[in-house]
Amino acid sequence: MTIVLRSSPFRSVLFSSIILTLALPATAKTPVATGSGGAVATISEPASQAAITILNQGGNAIDAAIAAAATLGVTDPFSCGIGGGGLMVIYLARDQRVITLDHRETAPASFTPSVFQKDGKELDFDTVVASGRSVGVPGTVRGWHEALDRYGSMSFKQVLAPAIGVATQGFKINDNFSHLVRENEGKFAQFPATAALYLKHGKAIAAGVTLRNPDLAKAYRELGAGGVKAFYSGKMARALVDETNKHGGNMTLADLANYEARLRQPVRSTYRGYELYGMPLPSSGGVAVAEALNILEGYDLKSMPRAKAEHLYLEASRLAFADRNAYLADPEFVEAPVAGLLSKDYAARRRELINPEQASVHAAAGDPYPFQNDQSVPLRPNANKLIAEGAHTTHLTVSDKDGNIVSYTYTIESWGGSGIVVPGYGFLLNNEMTDFDFSGPAPNVPEAGKRPRSSMSPTIVFKDGKPAFTIGSPGGATIITTVLQTIFNHVDLGMSMPDALNAPRLSERNGMTTDVEPGFTGSAQALALEKTGQHWSKTPEEIGAANALVFNPDGTVTAVSEGQRHGVGSALVQKRGH
Repeated sequence: MTIVLRSSPFRSVLFSSIILTLALPATAKTPVATGSGGAVATISEPASQAAITILNQGGNAIDAAIAAAATLGVTDPFSCGIGGGGLMVIYLARDQRVITLDHRETAPASFTPSVFQKDGKELDFDTVVASGRSVGVPGTVRGWHEALDRYGSMSFKQVLAPAIGVATQGFKINDNFSHLVRENEGKFAQFPATAALYLKHGKAIAAGVTLRNPDLAKAYRELGAGGVKAFYSGKMARALVDETNKHGGNMTLADLANYEARLRQPVRSTYRGYELYGMPLPSSGGVAVAEALNILEGYDLKSMPRAKAEHLYLEASRLAFADRNAYLADPEFVEAPVAGLLSKDYAARRRELINPEQASVHAAAGDPYPFQNDQSVPLRPNANKLIAEGAHTTHLTVSDKDGNIVSYTYTIESWGGSGIVVPGYGFLLNNEMTDFDFSGPAPNVPEAGKRPRSSMSPTIVFKDGKPAFTIGSPGGATIITTVLQTIFNHVDLGMSMPDALNAPRLSERNGMTTDVEPGFTGSAQALALEKTGQHWSKTPEEIGAANALVFNPDGTVTAVSEGQRHGVGSALVQKRGH
């Protein structure tokens, strides 16, 4: 049996509010669907089906989001899983309240600012990735527990059941999955448990093969029976620590037992009549997106030619990244000037630096301190280089019939994380510690118990007090630009959400060139922007794999996933009667 469950009919529309009930064939997969019940958008059909199953069983959006996330840990294990961490934004409709749940990985107690140095020199980045030294204390399971315990309506056992089914019975891997294994053959071959699961005779398993992961099913069953303690103490914890340390790490059982998730106040900002709620620090996403939008708000973008508006989008992103790199880090270790960075007056000052006709080469960090009521003596930053950051994460979004919403990004960092599978439990461990700066002085240097700065940007947007849309994406630091550009496309350029999400992505992160996707260079859009002096990366790569929900004026909801990227996403809504 191949677990790609696609037999249930669901509603789809052609970007309108007219609901059509379609009895789709078993092989159908759609990146856009509209209906009047709960909805989900993920990059994986089995994961979206898992969410719908839980919603149909009476679960709420929180229950369904965790079911989808657990299933993604099976079908997209190189992006996410219980060996990593994540950031979740939740809207509780009855309370009209937005909560953010930070379950980002933390540095083991053994960490110091020089952990990634030898004789005063930075260690090789790729060597650190494929080692236990890169593994942070995972936060995913603790985050799921907190979400379920506080806001869910189901047990671990119930929400993990769909993922256990997929892991046990298997699923057919596609070309994208096989390609990702091929890209990581060298890394995976270093670790016997990983090679046994994903390689055959040292080579990537081929597309079309049915992959089963009974060890991961076992791990999920233990979580279902023993709850959060089954992960952070006992046999699973011992196996995790032993394997990490076997490959150069220095983690203890106490590190796992001491891990805590954090409930934090969301980053709230406004843009052209919308109200945005994003992730606070240690995510830099909420602050950076808000600052860039504040800068853009001073322009009448709708009246401009597209090329001029997109030039301004790129320059606003460049300025926001200059500040992001200089100031933002774990708020429990660094007093970042968030209020100043979010100030509309500060944005106006930054806007003055933009030449509407000419691209900048490199932007310096600004001084946000005068724009907040800060009575302390603030530290002024040094210019910081743009550190390497894994681009391989996943984002999902779910709503339920009662109006609850989850926007959730979670990750193990690089494709395949550290490459280390925990023997007997079938999940990959993260390499999240490489999100720290390897040397300082910088706000984001490694320290014991610290959470590395993240770019994950799960976002929920409101209009007139009611949910308007959600947006989020994987992609390392390009997450911020994908979320920012999708909002810009949708709000300022007037694109429908499917068009906004599928448009060519341009990621300007204050570098010498802007990252673009294959096929963009040489296009009319590219040539128009080049007249302002914009420059493109020489090695185009696919950017992000976003998912969104749109809450339509007629009360329906449209789920939107990728139409082309990452093998096409999966958008589903509940059938009538649920």
